Amino acid sequence: MTPEPVGVAPEDPAPQRDLTAHRRVATVLETLALHHVRPELRQLPGAVRTAQAAADALGVTPAEIANSLVFAATHPDGTVEPLLVLASGGHRVDTAKVASLLEVASLDRADPDFVREHTGMAIGGVAPVGHPRHLRTVVDVTLGRYDRVWAAAGHSHAVFATTYDELIRITGGQPMDVA
Repeated sequence: MTPEPVGVAPEDPAPQRDLTAHRRVATVLETLALHHVRPELRQLPGAVRTAQAAADALGVTPAEIANSLVFAATHPDGTVEPLLVLASGGHRVDTAKVASLLEVASLDRADPDFVREHTGMAIGGVAPVGHPRHLRTVVDVTLGRYDRVWAAAGHSHAVFATTYDELIRITGGQPMDVA
């Protein structure tokens, strides 16, 4: 199934609500513009809360989806900070490995409240950028295998096309093998 441009539903001739006006999507687009990025934005016909669902809607493999996963990173001194991992949807993040590489005591999957507090977005729509404060970010090196990858754009119905190199540049992310 090929997604339609923003504002058009494939089954319905009447336009959907234009998500570019949605507060979170607008913030993501504004942040991307600050980095001189004008992305291809797609509005999907339904909420995509998994890499498989996004891949199915876009006609790509799950590995071409840059999942935005938020973790609570606990430092040896007990302080906790959010960590955003942009992971290929083709595999799972090895949290023990990533914690070791980052020299943190533990890495735990964040609950929905923690995610919203630190990103301003709900799980399923967390974008790589556009958060209230900069988040420490890791970018899965596996995404570098693809010419184009897709990331959430601040809403569970919106995604944008980007590249591995661009993800590193716009997030200030640290490349890492996370699997």
